[in-house]
Amino acid sequence: MTSLREMAVEILTTADGRAKTALSHQHARKWFDARKSGAPLPVGQAQPPLRPARPDKPELLDPRDVARRRPGSPEGRIALLHAIAHIELNAVDLHWDMVARFPEVDMPLGFFDDWVKAADEESKHFNLVCDCLEALGSHYGALPAHAGMWRAAEDTVGDILGRLAVVPMVLEARGLDVTPGMIEIFERAKEARAVEALKVIYAEEVGHVAYGSKWFNFLCGRQGLDPQPVFLDLVRRYFHSPLKPPFNEEKRAQAGLPPDFYWPLTEPV
Repeated sequence: MTSLREMAVEILTTADGRAKTALSHQHARKWFDARKSGAPLPVGQAQPPLRPARPDKPELLDPRDVARRRPGSPEGRIALLHAIAHIELNAVDLHWDMVARFPEVDMPLGFFDDWVKAADEESKHFNLVCDCLEALGSHYGALPAHAGMWRAAEDTVGDILGRLAVVPMVLEARGLDVTPGMIEIFERAKEARAVEALKVIYAEEVGHVAYGSKWFNFLCGRQGLDPQPVFLDLVRRYFHSPLKPPFNEEKRAQAGLPPDFYWPLTEPV
């Protein structure tokens, strides 16, 4: 019987974005169908790659070399959607990597339920944004993209608390801050399809940040640690730059992130 971690590695080693997300949906459904049947699949063991497989395009550039997006023009809005699609594809891999990695840490099945669900939703988000790009005459891979997005995964490859702190609780929480402004850009341009896609993403990303907060606090509790100072230390160790306000404090609170977890990180150490 195929294990969950083996399925995760199959996804991580699939390069094409549409093929990767189709496999992600398929394996998520297989996992949850087995859970509902009362005979869950084994979590198992597997060796995830340090970096996920990627298509030949987009060309990946240093963040400093990616052209600034000017969303007031149709070309700028396409560039913004392309950047969002790239973020969502990385998120698919980040969540499956969370499933596949850290076998030395004994976690309840609910941990795997949450990250499989998050990966399944990120797969939907990628396809929604790709559909928007294609409706505008473009496609994912048509423009260069940010090469630094996997750095958080590589930096935290041996630290599950660091991974939870930086990926869902910093990077995905940043999405809660910026997505309302992106929705307004596409509303002003009367691009209803993009508005609808971004609203789906915005609603579901709250849950992904909440999964990070839940399992970070769970592991801190298991080890008798105070979560707030541990979080601040890990983010300063792995994130490499101060956090930038303004923050969406309402949605962050909804996801279990209190202000004393992020405001102290706005100042350089």
